[in-house]
Amino acid sequence: MAGVTTEPATQYLDVVWLSVAAILVFLMQAGFACLESGLVRAKNSINVVIKNLVDFLIAALSFWCLGFALMFGDSWFGLVGTSGFLFEGGATPWMATFFFFQMMFCGTATTIVSGAVAERMRFAGYFICAAILSTLIYPIVGHWCWAGLEQANPSGWLAKLGFIDFAGSTVVHSVGGWISLAAVLVIGPRAGRFDPEPKEIEGHNLPLAVLGVFLLWVGWFGFNGGSTLRINATVPVILINTVLAPVAGGLTAVVITWVLHRKPKVGIIMNGVLAGLVGITAPCHVVGPTGAVVIGAVSGVVLFVGMWMLERLRIDDAVGAVPVHLFCGVWGTLAVALIGRPEMWGNGHGRWEQFVTQVTGVAAVGALSFGGGLALLLLINRFWPLRVSAEDERIGLNVAEHGANTALLRLLMEMDQQRRDGDFSRPVQVDAETEAGQIATLYNRVLERVRVETRRREKAVQDMRIAKEAAEEASKAKSHFLASMSHELRTPLNAVIGFSEMINQEVFGPLGHARYREYITDIHSSGTHLLTLINDLLDLSKIEARKYELDEQDVDIAVVALSAARFIQKPIHDKQLKFNTQITPNLPPLRGDERVLRQILLNLLSNAVKFTPRGGAVELKVESEPDGRIAITVSDTGIGIARKDLARVMEPFGQVPGKANPETQGTGLGLPLTRSLVRLHGGTLVLRSEVNEGTTVTIRLPLWRVVRKNRNVA
Repeated sequence: MAGVTTEPATQYLDVVWLSVAAILVFLMQAGFACLESGLVRAKNSINVVIKNLVDFLIAALSFWCLGFALMFGDSWFGLVGTSGFLFEGGATPWMATFFFFQMMFCGTATTIVSGAVAERMRFAGYFICAAILSTLIYPIVGHWCWAGLEQANPSGWLAKLGFIDFAGSTVVHSVGGWISLAAVLVIGPRAGRFDPEPKEIEGHNLPLAVLGVFLLWVGWFGFNGGSTLRINATVPVILINTVLAPVAGGLTAVVITWVLHRKPKVGIIMNGVLAGLVGITAPCHVVGPTGAVVIGAVSGVVLFVGMWMLERLRIDDAVGAVPVHLFCGVWGTLAVALIGRPEMWGNGHGRWEQFVTQVTGVAAVGALSFGGGLALLLLINRFWPLRVSAEDERIGLNVAEHGANTALLRLLMEMDQQRRDGDFSRPVQVDAETEAGQIATLYNRVLERVRVETRRREKAVQDMRIAKEAAEEASKAKSHFLASMSHELRTPLNAVIGFSEMINQEVFGPLGHARYREYITDIHSSGTHLLTLINDLLDLSKIEARKYELDEQDVDIAVVALSAARFIQKPIHDKQLKFNTQITPNLPPLRGDERVLRQILLNLLSNAVKFTPRGGAVELKVESEPDGRIAITVSDTGIGIARKDLARVMEPFGQVPGKANPETQGTGLGLPLTRSLVRLHGGTLVLRSEVNEGTTVTIRLPLWRVVRKNRNVA
């Protein structure tokens, strides 16, 4: 800070200049808000900007109540001010403007911390941290360095030593940097930042962050230019230096990132510009443009060294506030002695003496800011944790701390909830006319496609499972069929071959012997049985291949039923069975295949006779039902079938083991073939049976199979 003139004629012009400069410094609050919110993740952006707003509220009120008095009041041994509390406007307009200007500086120092601790510090904890900085640490450091300079009469102990910090590389930026370092050490790194290796966490809106850099740069013209406290000849050079130093810092960052990363890193370039601005803040009035370029370039290097050190020490600074404001603030303060022009210092020191003074000031400010800040934060953290919970950090401080949300964050939370629940049946909410809404729409389309593909694949898996089970059942049935058919096929074949050979060899003499006639009868019977087996197999194969064709015609079902009944008279007589036939007179003709209908009846009657023991009963009933359909029922008093085995006997080659004698066992094709032939006619087959009570099979042919002949009425 420079001293001021007391000439009334120039004070009003100085008031205008200082007011404009203060407003430009206030604009830096917007710059910090844009920069820091752009460099953090979207789920924490609202929390960051509200902290930037609230810390200014705290800083402004505390500076009015206490800060200005502690900083510029009557000095107590050069350590702290003791007068001017609750500032009431001062004796002159210029003093009120000076208060306004210094209030903006206090707000700037305070808001630096919000970026460093972003994404994991409680709002209440940050509130306390901002109050400590703006009420105690910043005003005391400011008193040491700047007290009395507004009257060209230094009273702070560092100012009396000749310590120079023109616009606040140490007082503003290093103080903010020291408190930031203490805070990040207390609260620790963000989740995943060093787990297990250092991992860069990208900001959600780099264009907004770049806008923040430009706003800060504009505000810095008031920061440095206004620190003259009046319009004088040094202002133009100071403004030029405020352009050249950040230019050099930014270009240095570009070169280093290109060399190290093979590409210009946006975040580092932005911080390179800010590093140059912080570096030139202390010496901007004692160097020329060339010196400003050197200071800015070195600031870019210091930035990289600081970032490397923090990463090696696993210290997490969300926006790079510590390397920019602390490390480059220290460098800028030392640059006063290393690069500044001694004749412009105004204290008569040589370069070495000034360097020692600058180091003393840096060390003293660091001890108070870092040491005092760390002690207070550790004490507070012991009783009131400054860091949010792991769950709050995961969901983001926008929601956890403020209940605030964004369309994109809502979408991300819904997607994450789906991931954790594993439920993708519901679409996510779509906020129309937003980028997040467009993403949600496309995501819902992806979800729908996934659901369709999942259903299709599940159906394919189910079909494959059914096919596999069917194939296994078919394999078992065929194996069982081959085992049972070996007896069925060998018996008639052996009979045909054996009896034929005996006849051929005339074992019993000339062919006229009566025994040969008996053998010929057995050969015929065995051949007929074998042909029946083969025909059943062929018929079932044709039906399964959908190649079985019906020879449809009008059929008198009563005639067909009586024909089938006559065919089984011999086995009925041999087993001494009771056989009853009930056929409703004048049944209408049926449209169907007469041969197939006869085969259906023969299969059912043959099964009934085969599985009914001697002395039992078999009944055939053909009748017209009330709805006009024709029903055919075959019942017996045979061995019956257990309910659990009903489904098995309706499958091809399916038999119930142990329920019949070897003489009665067949291929297992009778009922399945019969059902298939009935279905070809559009009919249904119902099987009812009880073990040791008998079996009833009912066939119903559809109404459209019944022929209704038109009759002319006179």
